Amino acid sequence: MSAPVESRSRWARVRAWFGVRFRSPAAIYGLIVFAAFVSIADDHAEDVWEVLWSASVSLVVFFIAHVFAHTLTEHADHGLRRATREGMRHGAGMLYASVPSILVLVWAGLTGVSVDDAFEACMWATFAVLALLGYGAYARRKAAIAVRLLGAFATACLGIFIVALEYGIH
Repeated sequence: MSAPVESRSRWARVRAWFGVRFRSPAAIYGLIVFAAFVSIADDHAEDVWEVLWSASVSLVVFFIAHVFAHTLTEHADHGLRRATREGMRHGAGMLYASVPSILVLVWAGLTGVSVDDAFEACMWATFAVLALLGYGAYARRKAAIAVRLLGAFATACLGIFIVALEYGIH
């Protein structure tokens, strides 16, 4: 039994919305960069709110840099407003992808969780989002379920490894 056309088109719109915000290179980059900022802030922060503030402000600066770079390279062809608008749309995933981790940090701050435990929870949230993205990538390739699961795990592990590299450099 197939879903009605309207239901399928609604699902397609939801998938497209999700894809633009969470499956783009900018989104994955933003997720990893935000996790790296959290790990860096974890070393010196007095409380979870300081970790959240430091990591969020740093991510917004990176987003602004992304929009600036996009605008600078595209404004000659498309005009300043359109290039800026497209840069914001293209880079928005950087901000959206960090939302699950931000929600974890907000929850940690509201419940009085320690900075170290909040950091760990944030890394698990990052791991989970990366795993979902990895699973989805293999599912779109019609891979077998075992390959999807292995791909999800490998994707998440590689992402966390990149976060650790970024932390180690800073």
